[in-house]
Amino acid sequence: MIELSNVTKNYGNKTALKGISLFVKKGEILGLLGPNGAGKSTTMRIITGYMPPTSGKVRVAGYDIVKQAVAAKRFIGYLPENPPLYNDMTVKDFVTFSAELKGFKGKEKYSRVEKVMEEVGVSHVKNRLISHISRGYRQRVGLAQALVGEPEVLILDEPTVGLDPQQIIEIRQLIKNLAGKRTVILSSHILPEVSSLCHRVAIINKGRLIAEDTPENLSNALMGHQEISMQVKGPEEDVLLSLQNTPGVESVSINSSGKDISDFRVTAEKDRDIREELFFAMAAKGFAILEMKSSKMSLEEIFLELVTEEDAVFASPKEDDKS
Repeated sequence: MIELSNVTKNYGNKTALKGISLFVKKGEILGLLGPNGAGKSTTMRIITGYMPPTSGKVRVAGYDIVKQAVAAKRFIGYLPENPPLYNDMTVKDFVTFSAELKGFKGKEKYSRVEKVMEEVGVSHVKNRLISHISRGYRQRVGLAQALVGEPEVLILDEPTVGLDPQQIIEIRQLIKNLAGKRTVILSSHILPEVSSLCHRVAIINKGRLIAEDTPENLSNALMGHQEISMQVKGPEEDVLLSLQNTPGVESVSINSSGKDISDFRVTAEKDRDIREELFFAMAAKGFAILEMKSSKMSLEEIFLELVTEEDAVFASPKEDDKS
């Protein structure tokens, strides 16, 4: 549905994007991550046709965003970080105006306006001036203008920025409801938000795409071993010894101790699932496993490790000599 091929963007002597190639499948939600100034917003603006790339190609639904801009933009809805709303218009008038810009007319226009206002939850404030509604509702109105053209592709740049916790939950649910119906690219600094909403993530740093995969696959690739957290009922020293002697276990540490219940962290071989061995090892000794779960790197840990590693490469003397 969305394809970027070797996209580069220069601003004078500054290169904002360096050969970005990316593919987003139909119905997928992709999280776009990166530090401030990494090139996320530039990437989104290029995809929407707001600005052209210096080199490379972008296709949306098979259309070249530069050479076939009108056709490509019919498939796109865009919510920038600060939605361009007209504060002196009512919610309904603004959404209607947005529908007219998308080419809707007559009964179809009014039907679409009512439907999208209901979809984003602003029908009950439709006759209020935009200047008189909360930040959360203004964000919903911005989402309504992005959706009113029934786009197959939705680009969301920091959709929950500045919202209170309740508003964030509501906007997240709206985005979740879009999954499968539309292809979504979502940029956010709230990494748990990206982790809960997105099928895959793409991480950009210093204008380069440094990683692209599911959070789970990135975690597996970065972790050199498997970690399992266990809570076991039994004498601590006996349980520890039994865990250490289980085939496939590399190391065991005690996270917390109690009278008869202790928490352990078991490190095992990366590509070997030893949960069954652990179960039978504890059962053989009569120790009760109260909890057992595999530990994965959080998206924050993945992000920090990849970005820190990339920054270290660019800070090396060899790279500095080339600049």
